[in-house]
Amino acid sequence: MRHREEPRDTEPDLAHLQDRARFIRSETVRLAAIAGAGHYTSVFSIAEILSTLYYRQLHLDPQDPRDPDRDRVVLSKGHAAIGLYPVLADLGYFDPTLLDTYTRLGSPFGDHPDMKKVPGIDFSSGSLGHGLSIGVGMALGARLASRSYRTWVLLGDAELNEGQVWEAAMSAAHFGLGNLVALIDNNQLGIDGMTRDTMAVEPLRERFESFGWEVQRVDGHDVPALLAAYDALPGTSHTAPQAIIADTVKGRGVRAMEYSPDWHVGNLVGEDYDDVMAEIAAGLKPLEARS
Repeated sequence: MRHREEPRDTEPDLAHLQDRARFIRSETVRLAAIAGAGHYTSVFSIAEILSTLYYRQLHLDPQDPRDPDRDRVVLSKGHAAIGLYPVLADLGYFDPTLLDTYTRLGSPFGDHPDMKKVPGIDFSSGSLGHGLSIGVGMALGARLASRSYRTWVLLGDAELNEGQVWEAAMSAAHFGLGNLVALIDNNQLGIDGMTRDTMAVEPLRERFESFGWEVQRVDGHDVPALLAAYDALPGTSHTAPQAIIADTVKGRGVRAMEYSPDWHVGNLVGEDYDDVMAEIAAGLKPLEARS
C-alpha cells in the first residue's frame, strides 16, 4: 500500500510480502475458529495476491478510507472476506481487536463484506458473478470524474460460469476501460468440484482476448511474478481492459487441503487446528507440477 504520490520500492521486501501471505492464512484459520466454520481454501489460494496488492500495489490511505482518488477493490468472490479483514486491520483501517467479534451478533464483520460497516471495503459482495459489472461501473465513474484511480476486481474461476461476467467483459472492452483490472483466481476448484468438470473455463486467456481484453498469465503464488504483472499494466488512460490470470492452488499452504473439495468450508479444532497453524508458519513447500 502506498499513497499515490509515493514511488514504489525499487526492490520490494519479498520476505515481508511472503510473511503477510502466511499472516493472511493463519488469521483466516483463527477467525474461522471464532465463527465455528470458515472458507479456508478460497482464501489460501489468494493469499499472495492479497499481500502483493495491499502491501505494495494499491494507492490507499487507511486514514482516509473514502478518499475519492483511492484505488477501488471489488472482492467479487466475497466469501474470501475472512482473509481480507485482517489485512485491513493490519494496515490501520480499524482496531485489530475488533476482529475477535467476527460473525458474532452486532459485529461489522460477516461472512461476506459490508461496505457500510467495514472501512476499506468498496463493495458489499455476496452472490457470485456480480463483481465485474460493479467494477465496470466504478471504472466508468473514474472516467466521468476525470480521476486516475484503477479498479481491481478479484474473481474466482468458478464464478466465470455466470453470464453476467461476460456481459461485463464485453462492455468493458466496448467502453475502452483500461483503468479496469480483472484478477482471476484460477484455482481450478469450485464448491461443486473441479471447474473442468462442472463448467470448463479454459482456454481462459483466449476467451478474455476474444472479448477485447489484454491478458497476462502468472503463477499466483509467485510474489515476484505478481509484482511484475502489476508493473506491466499500462496507464489508466489505456483503452483496453486488463486481465491477470493467476494460476493458483485451492488450499495452498496446507497440504491436506490442496485441491480438496472437502475444505471449501470447514472447521478445525484441537490438534488439527494446531497442526495447520504450524504448517502455515513453516511456509510454503515445493509443490508437484499441476496436472
